[in-house]
Amino acid sequence: MNRNAPIGVFDSGLGGLTVVHSIKQSLPNESIIYFGDTARVPYGAKSAKTVTHFSRQIINFLIDRGVKMVVVACNTVSALALTALKKQNSIPIIGVIEPGAEAAVKLTRNNHIGVIGTTATIQSDAYSTALKNIKSNLMISTAACPLFVPLVEEGWTDEPVSLMIAEIYLKPLSDNGVDTVILGCTHYPIIKTIIQSTLHSSVKLVDSAEAVSEKTAEILSLKDALSEPGHSDLTCYVTDLPQKFEELGERFLGEKLANVALVQLD
Repeated sequence: MNRNAPIGVFDSGLGGLTVVHSIKQSLPNESIIYFGDTARVPYGAKSAKTVTHFSRQIINFLIDRGVKMVVVACNTVSALALTALKKQNSIPIIGVIEPGAEAAVKLTRNNHIGVIGTTATIQSDAYSTALKNIKSNLMISTAACPLFVPLVEEGWTDEPVSLMIAEIYLKPLSDNGVDTVILGCTHYPIIKTIIQSTLHSSVKLVDSAEAVSEKTAEILSLKDALSEPGHSDLTCYVTDLPQKFEELGERFLGEKLANVALVQLD
């Protein structure tokens, strides 16, 4: 494995840039190639077969560009296609679900964990399964929060309406007594403050993006594949609307995006 090769990160759209942000924070020497499938977003309403097909195309694209590992920064792909993708590729591939579950199990004190995500992610039971595989006696409460994604993409991160919606979604979790909540969508870290203010102050939030960046560092360290200083850059590819991606991407990445390339996979 070429230690100075880039890390590949992909998502159906913009949200995976929160994962890129976390990786850049924890691994500042790493170069990253990000792929956002903006022409075919969202993945949540598509079948497992279709999601797997799209994901294979993207991984092949990333491998052709010499990535040393792939981070699947998409909860839907992680839930529906990750196992198949790992079997078909020799480079390390990780998703967002297992690292988030592992982090939550380490944090919980009362063994009652909450999971919030898109409707598709919650209905897949992927987080519940991952959590139970780690610790079978956990109590798990879930809440689908489908309006959080459009609120984030509209930039309504501190509007009164966003707080009202969060209270409606999250009150059942507070009432159920969870002490740890997994942010099961890569958009959700953008409204972490609103989510925290809606829950009891003692509830700990698990940012899957942070958990994934820690797992990425662990894998590269074990393989002696951490990049040397002086090689870091970020290259972005999208399948539609590169200008819009640049405009909205700054909100997720925390810095300006430039030179986003438009590509076609089909």
